[in-house]
Amino acid sequence: MRGKLVSRPVGDVLDEAQRLVKAGVKELLVISQDTSAYGVDVKYRTGFWNGQPVKTRMTELCEALGSLGVWVRLHYVYPYPHVDEIIPLMAAGKVLPYLDIPFQHASPKVLKAMKRPAFEDRTLARIKAWREQCPELVIRSTFIVGFPGETEEDFQYLLDWLTEAQLDRVGCFQYSPVEGAPANELADPVPDDVKQERWERFMAHQQAISAARLQQRVGREIEVLIDEVDEQGAIGRSFFDAPEIDGNVYVESNQPLKPGDKVRCRITEADEYDLWAETL
Repeated sequence: MRGKLVSRPVGDVLDEAQRLVKAGVKELLVISQDTSAYGVDVKYRTGFWNGQPVKTRMTELCEALGSLGVWVRLHYVYPYPHVDEIIPLMAAGKVLPYLDIPFQHASPKVLKAMKRPAFEDRTLARIKAWREQCPELVIRSTFIVGFPGETEEDFQYLLDWLTEAQLDRVGCFQYSPVEGAPANELADPVPDDVKQERWERFMAHQQAISAARLQQRVGREIEVLIDEVDEQGAIGRSFFDAPEIDGNVYVESNQPLKPGDKVRCRITEADEYDLWAETL
């Protein structure tokens, strides 16, 4: 994507959300190129919704969305300082305790080459503080391996950072040149076979972390939103599963279920990505 960020009027966003909820939608996904920068371009201008003033800012947007009584899930949130304001809303149940933060890498040298802020040590401290405030917080992220100039030392730094961060849901891509991108001119491109090997090591490393974190949930009760029902049973998601990119919850139930139902379940089994549960 190119060009400056453009924030939609906050009243328009909230009106759309309200229409969706009235139409029966049970989950709202807030998606933008940089959700945490919402309103910067209009200097956090005050708008109106239902006759009340609302600032064009992520915190106020989340507070208003949280009043609609459905799941609210945030995507593509960069860890700016004001993200700390969202954690209490998650702890209070106003928005889902789920953050999609595209960290991209952890090595300060690689992050600098990507022209991204390199505050990986402070980020770990903030993740710890967020989890202290909201123990249920789930963090999803994406990373790139094989960026030009990435050394084995940089890659190992990333693996060690993942061990420390204990992220719940992680995706990984191999760097590939994009037409017109400045990164194409960087020295020391990583050979394709090395990219592949690092990607495989990354995925194996994170799978072990994800599996261990999901295993800790076995025996616990959760709310599951049912997405589909087939001859095998019901398939849904918990608050820590975004649609299409995260895992599923396979639900065993003695009662008929239909898409859109929210049901209380007890988790009975887990693997690296998915959960199995039975209704209560």
